[in-house]
Amino acid sequence: MRAFFAEQDRWALWLPVALGAGVAAYFALPAEPTVALAVGVGVAGVLCAAVAASSPETWLKVVLALAAAFAIGFAAAKLRTEQVRAPVLRHRIGPVMLMGRVEAAQIHGAGTRVTLTVSSLGDVAPPQLPAEVRVSIRKGGEILKPGDSISVKAVLLPPPEPTVPGAYDFARAAWFARIGAVGYTYGGAQFIPPPRAPTLRERAELAVESLRWRMSARIHAVLPGSTGAIAAALITGDRGGISEADDQALRDAGLAHVLAIAGLHMALVGLGLFWAIRALLALFPAVALNHPIKKWAALAALSGAAFYLVISGGAAATTRAFIMLAMMLIAVLFDRPGISMRALALAATVILLLQPESLIGPGFQMSFAAVAGLVAVAEWEQARAAKRDETYSGLPLPGVRRYMKGIAITSLVGSLATMPFAAYHFDRATHYAVLGNLGAMPIMGFVVMPSAALAVILMPFGLDAAPLHVMGWGIEAMLAVGRCVSGLPGAVSVVAAWPVSALIALSLGGLWMALWRGAWRWLGLAPAAAGLLFAWLAAPPDILVSRDAGTIAIRNPEGRLVLLHRPSDEYSAADWLKRDGDARLAAATLARPADGVRCDASGCIARMKDGVLLAAPRRRDALAEDCASATILIGEFPLRGPCAGPRLVIDRFDVARNGAYAIRIQDGIRARSVREERGDRPWSPPPRGHQSVARPGADRFTRRGAAPGFNTGG
Repeated sequence: MRAFFAEQDRWALWLPVALGAGVAAYFALPAEPTVALAVGVGVAGVLCAAVAASSPETWLKVVLALAAAFAIGFAAAKLRTEQVRAPVLRHRIGPVMLMGRVEAAQIHGAGTRVTLTVSSLGDVAPPQLPAEVRVSIRKGGEILKPGDSISVKAVLLPPPEPTVPGAYDFARAAWFARIGAVGYTYGGAQFIPPPRAPTLRERAELAVESLRWRMSARIHAVLPGSTGAIAAALITGDRGGISEADDQALRDAGLAHVLAIAGLHMALVGLGLFWAIRALLALFPAVALNHPIKKWAALAALSGAAFYLVISGGAAATTRAFIMLAMMLIAVLFDRPGISMRALALAATVILLLQPESLIGPGFQMSFAAVAGLVAVAEWEQARAAKRDETYSGLPLPGVRRYMKGIAITSLVGSLATMPFAAYHFDRATHYAVLGNLGAMPIMGFVVMPSAALAVILMPFGLDAAPLHVMGWGIEAMLAVGRCVSGLPGAVSVVAAWPVSALIALSLGGLWMALWRGAWRWLGLAPAAAGLLFAWLAAPPDILVSRDAGTIAIRNPEGRLVLLHRPSDEYSAADWLKRDGDARLAAATLARPADGVRCDASGCIARMKDGVLLAAPRRRDALAEDCASATILIGEFPLRGPCAGPRLVIDRFDVARNGAYAIRIQDGIRARSVREERGDRPWSPPPRGHQSVARPGADRFTRRGAAPGFNTGG
């Protein structure tokens, strides 16, 4: 307890942690709470905060404050869900005539990915119209810009659900972006008169998007290809058009953070402006001696950073970086020191209140983990330096050595802090990030970002070509570093998906070590070690069934996934392998007799552990034999009628209602569907016509002898 009371100045840092826990509790619910419940919880949180503020008891004050933050986080998440509520397409439609206003247009693959605010969609009634849809336009999309009103012939589908229970849920992300459908178009877009005048808020948003679009278009005109796309990503946040090879090279070299505008970019822009303007004003003694040029420089840097936040799209990582930089610059204005960890806590609080859904995204998690780790290490280094005597070193170039040491430490700490989140979300780990950053960061700091800032300043005057070309040379040099490092043996490894329990334990352990200063901070190693143990012991599923029931993977006697037959859903098959830590291509994983699989024209039979026999018929004439002998029966066509043998039956109707399945064979058969994992939430509505009992005999026919519910991982 003595250690706890000795660090009273750090107690407030746990409030955003409790706030985030409330947000996480909301998203973990199996069913959607009512608005009344959320409002009640929020009011209770405010009352707890009021009592905490007036309580003389320290322990009561702390407990009530944390409870208040938790309750407010829960309520904020629910209210945010209701704020963005909009209709979601429930089934595939089209080709159908789609009319709407372009909100964003981005180069994507061989075409253009366009986000439209929908004004008309075939014969869909206005109350059922999605607020926004995202479509790929193959032909003529490059001329579209925000604000254009167009009509296209499109095929639209509901936002896709996860490929397996626990996988990335695009539909949930689409819900908070108010995207109610995705799809593709036939032919080009036709320009039409706008159906109505935009509101004041819409005009402001369109003005920002138009500015970003024009800037991106200018960058692409000067720097074509992937180099221009990376330059646009660094200035406007538009990552469309980056080649897969370049993107992969940067990721594998530990340089993926270069493409995500965050602390590095904001610091280089804001602090670069601060230094440049202060240095310029210092050239005039009369001004420097009689005016607060440091504060003037801080105001200019704050304005420049705010402009960068706007044109970059305002992602969570960018917003966090801006808030921290703004606090530091405001501290300069009021002659007060900036407290980095407090700035980080404030940034987390602001983002969680305004966009609670950011908590479950990789951008928020990795950004805050990296910065929290770096700030904690910086605080530790400051405390250590204060206790030791500085001695003169005779080694040359001390400034260069300090700079390179800073890059190495930053890269090492950032890599370690973000590694669990990269494993959870992306199923991969890079091993030479320090080397990649040592080679690329000097180029980024001294060539790329200064040229980018100069190009933005000169762009209104049409004088941006020269700095953009210099920026392009710097990007090519960074790509050369990325290709070199990513080509080294063992540069990257694919890891199996981590369970969410591992991520939670590691996060709690990391927060404990980062937020406290005393020796008791190392108690955080215990939950961190437990998280690693959870990841190590996580049992992967034995059978995976795709969203169309036509792609099935089993775990062979060697413990590796193999596909029963050529996949009809290639995306799901590739995602399964990646999540299983398997770098093989789907085409190289077709099952063989050595895997215990026998296939013919009628279907496949797989003999698995514990005597389980899996049958996957492809023709109805094999159904009678499979029903008599199989333990598990999976068919991509409707299976009806009596089937006495199988303990678990899954067919096209089941996957249409419940999504993909993951099945585990251990002490019986346990099956879990995507729908069970997602729960009854606004972004996972029941399919059209869904009832609690989907069809006569469904419980007996599809679930007899199967135990529901197991976690398949992250």
